[in-house]
Amino acid sequence: MSSKGSAFDAKADAKRGLRVGVVGAGVMGSNHARVLAGLPGVTLVGIVDPLPEHRARATALAGGRAFAELDEMFDEGVDAVTIAAPTHLHHEIALACITRNIHILVEKPVATTVEEGQDIVNAARSAGVTLMVGHVERFNPAVAAIKQAISGEDILSIGITRVGPFPPRMSNVGVVIDLAVHDIDLIRWFTESDIVEVQPQLSSAVAEREDIALLQFRTASGVLAHINTNWLTPFKARSVTVATRGKYVMGDLLTRQVTECFGFKPDGSYSMRHLPVGHDEPLRAELIAFLDAVRTGNMPAVSGDEGVASLEIAIRCLEQPAKPAASAARKGPRRIAG
Repeated sequence: MSSKGSAFDAKADAKRGLRVGVVGAGVMGSNHARVLAGLPGVTLVGIVDPLPEHRARATALAGGRAFAELDEMFDEGVDAVTIAAPTHLHHEIALACITRNIHILVEKPVATTVEEGQDIVNAARSAGVTLMVGHVERFNPAVAAIKQAISGEDILSIGITRVGPFPPRMSNVGVVIDLAVHDIDLIRWFTESDIVEVQPQLSSAVAEREDIALLQFRTASGVLAHINTNWLTPFKARSVTVATRGKYVMGDLLTRQVTECFGFKPDGSYSMRHLPVGHDEPLRAELIAFLDAVRTGNMPAVSGDEGVASLEIAIRCLEQPAKPAASAARKGPRRIAG
């Protein structure tokens, strides 16, 4: 199918497989290409990146062709594209794809601003193409197990910790956009409710932008939630706890262990069990879900509206300026924040 074909044509021709491209050959984009190259019913057309070293790494990892310009890939004909370029380029690239009736998965955050994100959503809706936002943590098997465990429960509170060392790559965003946006999306997904109150505490300890964030929220359904995230912990930690009226669920997103406490008695005793957790690679599950939405025309697992809503909350968290972590008079060995 030509890149100028309609969204209907993409569905009608699904039997012969989908031609998919990747924009951005950084770490995430290279992994997109690797996974797509191994999926049945998919032809990896190629990966686009202006940097020769990025193109070389991506082709070494996933095979296929590499292009320096987006139009070069369009000329080869693509049905769908995953966008893993820097966030400030998402708007331009997404609209270029949408005008050609190409279905898109846009990595989180969907755009730099809410206005740009809404522009992408509106354009995709008008063109009738599939738009999915890449909140890959939803596809973590441990997260799926937590979601299932709390289904139908009266949720009271959610606590999420996502910490680790300063990333080796330099970024133009801080921990709220880079890390906490994952968990803002999870809070909204777990509760199936909008976030209506935001109380952020931000600090810049060693970076120009915030590298410590303690974020508190209240949802429209009354759930209290908090996120603890930073780039100052020497090891990665990813954990979720959910308290409901009937149970308490604890999940480690790295080891993929999920435990449920239930059957609370007046004497303080309770029962505990480990829940079954799958072994799927989250990125693979995410890309399969995206391509399934392209083939069927069904609503994608993470809609553009959901991506914009999480971005809007993250930006609200940044409205309070970050402050130095400590005064010069208290300089000394850095304490671990975990």
